[in-house]
This record gives sequence, C-alpha cells and structure tokens, in this order.
Amino acid sequence: MESMREGNCRSLAKRAGEFFSKLTDSTLEDFFAMEYPSPYAANVVLFTEGEPVRALFVILEGEVRLSINSSDGRRLSLRIARRGDIIGLSSTLSGFPYDMTAETLCTSKIAPIERREFLNFLARHPDAYQAVTEEMARHMTIACSQLRTLGLSSSAPEKLARLLLEWSDLGQATGSGSCLRFSLTHEQIGDFIGASRETVTRTLSKFKNSHLVAFQGSTMTIPSRAALADYAHA
Repeated sequence: MESMREGNCRSLAKRAGEFFSKLTDSTLEDFFAMEYPSPYAANVVLFTEGEPVRALFVILEGEVRLSINSSDGRRLSLRIARRGDIIGLSSTLSGFPYDMTAETLCTSKIAPIERREFLNFLARHPDAYQAVTEEMARHMTIACSQLRTLGLSSSAPEKLARLLLEWSDLGQATGSGSCLRFSLTHEQIGDFIGASRETVTRTLSKFKNSHLVAFQGSTMTIPSRAALADYAHA
C-alpha cells in the first residue's frame, strides 16, 4: 500500500512542477517518502498570514489561492497555486511566520511536510538546494508580475486583461482559442486586481460583447490572445 502511495505521488509530480523536474531520482524518492497526501474541501485555510510556520504544502490536485490582507480587512490575491506547486516554502526556510494566507478554491489533494522534516531532507540532499533556489526565484518573478499588473496598469479593464492573459498561459490551445478552467467568482477576481465585484462584472460583460473572451460553464476561452493583448496595452 505504501509503495502504491509513493508511486501515485511520483506520477503526479512528474506531470507537473518545475521543482520536481530538477531533482535526481534518488532525491525524488526521498522527497516522496515524506508525503502523506490528504483530501481538502473547498474554502479550507491551510495557513494564515502571520501564523507561526509549521510546514510547507505540496499541491497534488486542485487549486489554492494565495493572498495578503490589510488590517482593515481588505484582501489582495497574489496568485493561484496549482498541481506541482509548493507553498509556504520561503517561511519554511526562514522560520519566519507565514507571509500570506493560503486557502483552497476547490476540492484538492495536498501533502503537508513539516518544517523540520524538510530541513532534514535538504541536509541529506544538498543537490536539492539549487532546485529550491530556482523555485524561490520563480515565486519572486510571479510576485513582480502581479505588482506590475496592479501598479502599472492604468485602469481596471487593462488590469483584468493582463490577468486573463497570464492565466491563459496555463490553458489549453484549441481550434477556438486558449481554453482554461475558470471557477472564480467575480468578487474573487476583483481581489486580484484591486477592483470591486461590480467593476469586474461590468468589464467581463464588455469583454464578452467585444468577443475578447467567451464562457461556457466553468470554461473560459480567449479566441485571440493578440486581440486581448492589444487591449491590455492600450
């Protein structure tokens, strides 16, 4: 049973996650041995901003929203972590409290790894430090991209167009355009661009009327990335 669990984790990790692709087979085997995947329902908080660090979390299935909050209750969503992502990594390494809040967006399968266990893993496998460094750099690049969208875009429609373009990079190319799963509420989308739910609803309606995006159930299609990009940089 244990070997089957490790085999399933190995399959998942090799399908997604830049971090795992950089580890040797022996290092991967040791990493998988630390994983004990658990199911999580939607809207479960894995950790909160300012909470003492206890573990990092490997996402095997599902989506997790990462956000920061102001003292008056306002929320800014930073990104959506997906299969193959590791969250809580920087705090696990530094020992400082979590610098953001992580909450599942849908039913997910996640493997928590206690901080001390992960640090012992790094001590056993110095070769993993390069992969950790590159993963941290990737997180920084994503954060800078989010700041660029918020700080350098002049209007809510421009911010939303930039955000949809970033998300479409994770979509699947089809004959009708780039398609991706899209299950966020308009209020949740607003948390990514600092806009109200009403503004997001109005802007998405304008995008649909201009044939920049299309929706069918929980699937969003961008018929032409070039057209949306022109709008984003208008």
